[in-house]
Amino acid sequence: MPIYEYRCQECGKDQSVLFLSQREAQSRPRCKHCGMRRLKRLLSRFAHHQTEAARLQDFNTGSARDESFYKDSRNVGLWAKKRAKEMGVDLGSQFEETVEKARSGKILDEL
Repeated sequence: MPIYEYRCQECGKDQSVLFLSQREAQSRPRCKHCGMRRLKRLLSRFAHHQTEAARLQDFNTGSARDESFYKDSRNVGLWAKKRAKEMGVDLGSQFEETVEKARSGKILDEL
């Protein structure tokens, strides 16, 4: 049962359409907003999942980041873990626990 994304070329609105069969997916659906059949199929979003170890390995601590990067505590924790590893410093389990609490937001509960 595929779900396709469309943009109506008449009214300009985007929409998702669920098809219950492959045959139905080959038909031309109507716009849910204006009823026209002038829909253009869009490339749907997708996600790429990585393990924590893979993210840590691929993470470049030297590249420039925009402000939104630092607003996400998970990114800051990842940066701290990678930077400590690059420097060859083992800050112990207390450091790991503190970083994980910060990344999950649980550190705010302790303040």
